[in-house]
Amino acid sequence: MLVRIARRVVASTALLLVVAGCAALPDTDALIDRHGEQAARFENAEGPLSIRKNAAIVADLKRKSGDIDILDKQIALEQAIAGSPLMLGNRVTLLQDGLVTYRAMFAAIRAARDHINLESYIIEDDEIGRQFADLLLAQQRRGVQVNLIYDSFGGINTPKAFFERMQQEGINILEFNPINPLAARVSWRFNNRDHRKLLVVDGRTAFLGGINISSVYSSGSANRRARKTAENKVVWRDTDLQIDGPVVGELQKLFIETWTKQHGKPLAERDYFPELAAQGKDIVRAIGSTPDHTNSPIYLTLVSAIGNAERLVHLTNAYFVPDPQLLKALTDAAGRGVDVRLILPGKSDSAVVFQAGRAHYSTLLKAGVRIYERRGALLHSKTALIDGVWSYVGSSNLDWRSFVDNDEVNVVVLGRDFAQQMSGMIARDIEGSEAIDLEHWEQRSMLHRIKEWGASLLQRLL
Repeated sequence: MLVRIARRVVASTALLLVVAGCAALPDTDALIDRHGEQAARFENAEGPLSIRKNAAIVADLKRKSGDIDILDKQIALEQAIAGSPLMLGNRVTLLQDGLVTYRAMFAAIRAARDHINLESYIIEDDEIGRQFADLLLAQQRRGVQVNLIYDSFGGINTPKAFFERMQQEGINILEFNPINPLAARVSWRFNNRDHRKLLVVDGRTAFLGGINISSVYSSGSANRRARKTAENKVVWRDTDLQIDGPVVGELQKLFIETWTKQHGKPLAERDYFPELAAQGKDIVRAIGSTPDHTNSPIYLTLVSAIGNAERLVHLTNAYFVPDPQLLKALTDAAGRGVDVRLILPGKSDSAVVFQAGRAHYSTLLKAGVRIYERRGALLHSKTALIDGVWSYVGSSNLDWRSFVDNDEVNVVVLGRDFAQQMSGMIARDIEGSEAIDLEHWEQRSMLHRIKEWGASLLQRLL
């Protein structure tokens, strides 16, 4: 029986791999070697800084954070890979779970005076979705132009009438890569999905992270009332950012590039790129990636940061299906004494992804990587903290689909102050997790091993 099942899994995998196409991940070592000697460059609201000021900023970061080579190596490498500048003068606010994030987003939408650009993988026709729709409609009636992008597959369960209602009142709506090839406006690639979660208000304030527009996120991990009143309701643990300052212009560019690439209806004339003054002291780089990139900048940024780490690598992620290069970067880091910790889901809304990730636990644990599975909530965050100075938050998971097939958006935040906030959040997630012990893990049942093996055969599709 087990042999028959295994043969069916292998046959199905071969067929699906043909459908998926032949996109591949880049050679990270070659690119890191190629770009490793460049100098770091920063920009503020007025443009690029001088060589002297660039050097002074790096020196100040190192003075505050310790003699960490990642600051010399990583920020220059990122720049060469991502092509986007490190922007000074931003204020970054860490938002945890749906209730806090939606409250901040609603406030920003109500305060809009010129335009609202919203991009989300999923927008559901439920309580939260209707709250967003009502707010957007109210602002459109006030003369604020609303432009909205949703993914065709992510919105497959959302009735067309939900979007038509908004469209009839002037909201500009774009369905990203329609599932129906006859409705495609560009070259049709089923696997190319818009997995971004991005809200830009008046070109001055932006939100991004892991949270879609859906009521499932309202039951956040801190919402005790929800847990008491809905015994069987899954609570979600997620992370987003609110950003005010010059880097918002870079995020706005990503939204408009997507709209243009998908041949959306021409955008109404608005002040999409206002002059942006400094709002804080955070140093931020916006990184967008699409399958059109020869090399995934989000993937390269993360793998190279892990490769440069000297003290710690703490990753929190919802869907963990590492490719060989990412797996090697993690085990190599642990081998050179870096404190590598993975905070992963203890349960998932995707059983196949969950088991495919677990298939790598033995390799990681034997290399010295510490693994924690989050309990009491469905973990949906996508974050990283490296060496207490380099933070990373966005929409991308640690899987092939995010790195090869999806449009994603992440940001890197440099600095110890924000990293300390990230560290506190990660510590609380670890407190709510169960540590996976190698000895006990090796004693798991044969059934679990078979599930992991079967799921691992499908990992290129996950």
